[in-house]
Amino acid sequence: MLKKISIAVICVVFMFSSYLQAQHDHQQRIPIRVVVVTTFEIGEDTGDTAGEFQNWVEKLPLPTVLPFPQGYHHLRYNTEKKVLGIVTGEGPSRIAASITALANDERFDLSHAYWILAGIAGVNPHVASLASAAWAKYVVDGELAYDIDAREIPSGWDTGYVPYGRTVPYQSPRPPVSTSNGTNEFALNAGLADWAFKISSARVKLTDNDKLQSLRAKYRGFPKAQQPPFILQGDVIASATFWIGDVLNTWAEKWVSYWSDGRANFVMSAEEDSGYLQALTFLDHAHRVDINRVMILRSASDYTVPAPGQTAAQVLAADEDHIAPSAVPESMESAFETGSAVVNELVNNWPRYLDHIPGS
Repeated sequence: MLKKISIAVICVVFMFSSYLQAQHDHQQRIPIRVVVVTTFEIGEDTGDTAGEFQNWVEKLPLPTVLPFPQGYHHLRYNTEKKVLGIVTGEGPSRIAASITALANDERFDLSHAYWILAGIAGVNPHVASLASAAWAKYVVDGELAYDIDAREIPSGWDTGYVPYGRTVPYQSPRPPVSTSNGTNEFALNAGLADWAFKISSARVKLTDNDKLQSLRAKYRGFPKAQQPPFILQGDVIASATFWIGDVLNTWAEKWVSYWSDGRANFVMSAEEDSGYLQALTFLDHAHRVDINRVMILRSASDYTVPAPGQTAAQVLAADEDHIAPSAVPESMESAFETGSAVVNELVNNWPRYLDHIPGS
C-alpha cells in the first residue's frame, strides 16, 4: 500500500514539474503580434534591388535576423513592435512547408498572432489598375480540376477545365469545395478583411507616377484599368501555372464565381494563396494558429490580359526577354504602404486587439 502511495506521489510531482517546465518554456518564447508573410526576395534583404521583403525590412523595420534552417529564408524580427517577417519561397508547396515549419517552431509564441500575406499579383483589368492593392475574403484554387487540351474540347465548351466530380465545365450542382482531392475554395474572416480595408483606405493614398500612367493608358476600353492605383476588396485565384490572355481571364472570372456560388469576385491572380491557407487551416486544427486572424493582401504588378492590339504570346515573349514593362516596384511599395497601416494599427493598440479580433 505504501509503495502504491509513493508511486502516486512521484507521478503527481512529475506531472507538476512538467507543468511548471511547460509554463516556463511558454514564458520564454518570443512573443509575436503579427507575422508578415512574403514569398520572395532579390539578393540581400537590404540595400539592393527590392523583392517583396525588402520594404518591410528597411521601413517597418525588421532589424533582427533569426536563423530558420527548416524554411526557405532566414526570419526577421522587430523586438519593439513584436512583428516577425518571413520569406516563404514562391509557389504553393514552398509556402505551405515554410508556414508549417514556422508555426511549429518552439521559439515563438504565435497564440495571438495575426498573419498578413503581402505579395504582388496579376490583376484583372476589368476590376482594378496596376499598383492597386486588394484585401481578399476568398481564395479559389485554379489548378484542382480535370483539364482537357483546348484542341480536344467538345464543340460549345469555352474551356477544358472541368470540376472534379463533374463531366462538363461549371456543371450544377457544384461539388463540395473540400474533398479528399483537396480544397477548391477558402473563405477568410470577412469581418477582419472589412476592417483591414477600412483602416488602410482611411490612412493610405497609393502613389501614382508617369510610368504607371503610360502603362494603363494602353488599356483603352478598360475603365477600371485606367484609374490611378487604389485600395479595394477583391478575391484571388491561386495557381502555380502562370497564365495570361483574355480567354483564360474569362475562365478565371467564371471559375471563381462558380466555386464561391457568386460570392467572390476575381481581382488578383497569384501562386501561393491556396497553399498558405491550407497550411494555416491544418495548423488551426492543431491550435498552433488562429485561422480567424489570417489576412491576404495582393497588389497588382501586371495585367492578366494583354493590352488591345497585343497577343498573349507577345506578352510572354517580352517577359522572357526581360523587356516587358510592369509595375513590380510600384506594386511592392503599394503592398507595404497598405499592409503596414494595418500592422501598425495592430501593434500600436495591442491591448485592444490581443483578445478581440477587429471586425468580429
